[in-house]
Amino acid sequence: RMLPPRFLLLLLLCFLSCRSFTISPPSRLVLNKALSIEKCKPRVLRAAGRGGEEDVDSDVVLTNLKTEEAKLMSLLTSVRSKKLAALRSKPLRIAVVGFGRFGQFIAKSFAKTSTVIAVSRSDYSKVAEEMGVEYYSLKDFDKVIATGVDVVVLSTSILSFSSLLSTLLPPLLSIGGTQPSTTYPLIVDVLSVKSHPRRVMLDSLPPHCDVLCTHPMFGPESGKTSWSNLNFVFEKTRLAGVTYPNPQSTLNDPSSGMDAAFSIDRVERFLSLFEEEGCNMVELSCEEHDKAAANSQFITHLVGRILGRQGLKPTPIDTKGFESVLQLIGSTNSDSFDLFYGLYKYNGNSMDTILKMKQAMEEVEAGLKVMERQDINAPGFGGDAGLLGFQRKSWKKDTPL
Repeated sequence: RMLPPRFLLLLLLCFLSCRSFTISPPSRLVLNKALSIEKCKPRVLRAAGRGGEEDVDSDVVLTNLKTEEAKLMSLLTSVRSKKLAALRSKPLRIAVVGFGRFGQFIAKSFAKTSTVIAVSRSDYSKVAEEMGVEYYSLKDFDKVIATGVDVVVLSTSILSFSSLLSTLLPPLLSIGGTQPSTTYPLIVDVLSVKSHPRRVMLDSLPPHCDVLCTHPMFGPESGKTSWSNLNFVFEKTRLAGVTYPNPQSTLNDPSSGMDAAFSIDRVERFLSLFEEEGCNMVELSCEEHDKAAANSQFITHLVGRILGRQGLKPTPIDTKGFESVLQLIGSTNSDSFDLFYGLYKYNGNSMDTILKMKQAMEEVEAGLKVMERQDINAPGFGGDAGLLGFQRKSWKKDTPL
């Protein structure tokens, strides 16, 4: 069944707006025209509803708007087709270092338009073979670099990130400063915290390595059927030797000796892999990400862990709200405690979230105690139960034997 034209137009608006910083001038014109049409159509429909002489003009205008709408949808289809063709004509060679559950999850998507190399300490050669990707042991990472890779994705736990990067450094440093900047791969992390890997990568990696900090806000469970409308957060941390948030114009400095156009094209090709899966692309600094994550991701895990310690179980009279509580407990406690600890240790905002949680609990408890003291129906400790006990004593006293 074909989607309604209006729905397709909204998809166009969402697609263009979430990546406006990479839209070419012609695409910006398409976006502006689409916005203009969306603003005009309601006015035209309202005018038609009033009747009279405006009806004829409104019919003509609405017909013209629908014609332009159809052209925009056709243009969107054409642009997406050309974009996919561009990705397939020059496929990225991506090494996924850490081929556990999440590494396999993203590699499966990358393999649709890119060449994927799986790298891991554990032997995942059979899994890689079934997926149709190359496999190397982590100790042979120097051979991976020798074959030439465009992107290295570090798919590891928060706690082991620093040690993994130190293992990869010798082969990266062996490339040598005399080689052109295009010889060095783009290094990408996918951790749930961002300031920590950003700092480690900028301090450790050769200056010729481009750095992209990312956080796919989904995983094998939430993204098992589709990545559509799932958030993908990223910061273009370092491109062609220029570290964010330096002005974009410095990327074009010829004295840097680095190929800015190459760096920009490569990072956009990589980000396009997530765009084409329908992700909601969110460009955010690592610092802003961690502030937001402490009040969303970490507090979710914190509440789930606290409730999980209470041993809550389903009952025959569960409400929908309690079912949601059990789902939260199940989803957060199914993740390793290492992940929870990593979210706490490597996000400087996490302790503030814990303190606010404690303060909120104390305030709620204090509010209950204040109301209890004010409750005239609570002579003792039990509200109505205390009142009923008082009434029973009065009845026994007044009742003759």
